[in-house]
Amino acid sequence: MHPTEACHFLILLSVVQGVKISERRFFMTEDEKMQLAIFRFSVISDFVNGSQIDRKEKQRLVQQKCARKWNIPFSTRTSISESTLYRWIRLYKNSNTTLKSLSPGTRADKGKSRCMDEETCLALANLRYQMPKATARHLIATMEKRRLVTAATMPSLSSVYRFLHQHRLMHLAAQKPVDRRKFEAELPNDLWQSDVMHGPRVEIDGRKRKSYLIALLDDHSRLILHGQFYPNEQLQSYLHSLKHALLKRGLPRKLYVDNGPAFRSRHLQQVTASLGIALIHSKPYTPQGRGKIERFFRTVRTDFITGFIGKTLAELNEAFDLWTNEIYHQRKHGATGQKPFQRFTANMQCLRVAPKNLKDYFRQTVRRRVAKDRTVTLMGHLFEAPVNLIGYQVELLYHADNISRVEVFYQNESYGFLRPVDLHINCRVKRDKNRNADISIDIDKKRYQGGSLLNLKRKKTDG
Repeated sequence: MHPTEACHFLILLSVVQGVKISERRFFMTEDEKMQLAIFRFSVISDFVNGSQIDRKEKQRLVQQKCARKWNIPFSTRTSISESTLYRWIRLYKNSNTTLKSLSPGTRADKGKSRCMDEETCLALANLRYQMPKATARHLIATMEKRRLVTAATMPSLSSVYRFLHQHRLMHLAAQKPVDRRKFEAELPNDLWQSDVMHGPRVEIDGRKRKSYLIALLDDHSRLILHGQFYPNEQLQSYLHSLKHALLKRGLPRKLYVDNGPAFRSRHLQQVTASLGIALIHSKPYTPQGRGKIERFFRTVRTDFITGFIGKTLAELNEAFDLWTNEIYHQRKHGATGQKPFQRFTANMQCLRVAPKNLKDYFRQTVRRRVAKDRTVTLMGHLFEAPVNLIGYQVELLYHADNISRVEVFYQNESYGFLRPVDLHINCRVKRDKNRNADISIDIDKKRYQGGSLLNLKRKKTDG
């Protein structure tokens, strides 16, 4: 098989598999509902993030969002109507900015297929690669002429349009030039850019290993909100850097990141959405949109790394912190003509302060069903839940580095922190007539006679 044909075959296979999955999906899990809620928040974030926009600008944003094509999770649709957009905004505001208010309910047409069958999708996609310039009507006519479909499986014109748009098959022949323009946020903390740079090899845990610089940059002032070298570029390292940036500089309205695994994680999406931060991902293989952070990384390589003479990761971070605060923040930036620190602090009245319980927003969330013996298992540890939650599916919020404090939620209401199971205590728990627990620790001295009974028997034997 020719490489091009093999590539087309894999694309067709992925297209068909995607339709097949959506065809069989008649319900959504709680995790999928949360993903859809996060997507809806990303759409309406411009209207609910606290920034003041006039009526004309609001109408322009609404029309812009309704005109573009969206990759909506778990849906074949690619567009959003004005009424739907305003409904999401109303739901979010009426719920006191609760993310779960954007979760979808159960569809009225649950159990009905809303997609074309697998053979029709495969035939349509294959025909599209053979005829990249054909219109949708021409494709339908050709499928009928070649007997690729029957009268029962003949797709409608709207279904073909939706399928081609969803799988990016609408404009195969035309490659339009990309319109890229310079931009800059109007105020501090309007937009943060973040990315990861491969750093020098230093001593980490006694071994020479590569370091990774995770940095967050304010788009308006070019201030480095937080930057630190880590032994890896995993999610926990990025969340650590993000948390320090929020504590030091407040909450941004938007966070512009790459498409790496850490940036695409569901945990990061939930953290940012819960804090009212719109998480924006750049297009794959297009670093031009993150030009400011990429330019900063180039400055780090030429101005800082070339002069670093330390050996360990701690020394690297200490030197980088000193260079950032004493040199980079205090010299004029070539693009703005101002010092980053001076430009950032010139409009501090518009900054949003991070909440006092910021650490709680970074907790991971899992769902567990409480067993009949009141226990739930988390990361190999056994915990006891309240009695009135037996049999219910609950949410557990915890920090991976502190498994001892696990808070349990049911229907958005906290039921306190779980207690680790103590089997030795549980073996002494008794129940009264009302099934209430009564822990008996002291031994009943009236019933216990020690060796007196044995001594009495010996006296009778001797007598």
